[in-house]
Amino acid sequence: MNKKQLKYVSVIVKLAMTLLVISPFYIALIYSVKSKQEMVTNRLAFPKTIHWDNFTRAIETSNFGLALKNSLVTTVLAVIFITLICTMASYIIARKNNRFYNLIYYLFVGAMIIPFQSIMTPLYIDMTRWKLLNTLHGFIFAKIGFQIAFTVLLVSGFVKSIPKELEEAASIDGAGMYSVFFQIVFPLMKPIVLTSIVLNALNVWNDFQMSLTLLQQKQVRNIPLTQYFFFGENSIELGLAFALFILSVIPILALYLTLQKYIIGGITQGAVKG
Repeated sequence: MNKKQLKYVSVIVKLAMTLLVISPFYIALIYSVKSKQEMVTNRLAFPKTIHWDNFTRAIETSNFGLALKNSLVTTVLAVIFITLICTMASYIIARKNNRFYNLIYYLFVGAMIIPFQSIMTPLYIDMTRWKLLNTLHGFIFAKIGFQIAFTVLLVSGFVKSIPKELEEAASIDGAGMYSVFFQIVFPLMKPIVLTSIVLNALNVWNDFQMSLTLLQQKQVRNIPLTQYFFFGENSIELGLAFALFILSVIPILALYLTLQKYIIGGITQGAVKG
């Protein structure tokens, strides 16, 4: 096979991979504007008649405004606290290179392999005991706890790439530990901080299992749970579910597209230095 043939094969493979990746978005888009009859007769074909009323019905029947507000509140607050806690913890762990902090680091690594299903029941019992069940702040606390290990692992590797000489120079000039961190180190952590913001926002926004466990009342349901309740015991509203999916993906997709250039670079630098 010559170079020209290899080039054609490469193009075909890339096109096939692209189609594979975008196919779920295509299916979601066409199902969001299809009638129930067309979903059965022409499953993957573009609809003959576009049913924009699926979006209005989805918003009206699901109380989308409340679900959107709950998702925004939980995502924004959880990401802010995760970022503040984990950047400071990662800085200390990376700079205090001794047995104690190395042990803490490996405990965080070990915590990442614990599946949510194994602690789902104890978490539910504890949340009920602490009166945090069916509350947004209870859900936020739980998400912070689950995301800390991953974020510390991600950020601490990046911190090791920041020269210590910058901190030493600031200390000589009279800067304290917090001044050194927030004025010198934190600005240099911008790529990995933005990477962790995007990844944690995606995780909190799309969380279903923990939401189903902790947010069972209507007034605290977020978007994933709201979509879930279109799948009833006796009927399934696929058109409404996909219409709600299209609406719910817009905010998080906008965040991802805005910060996507930092994601690969931040993860790569953190992994190499970790």
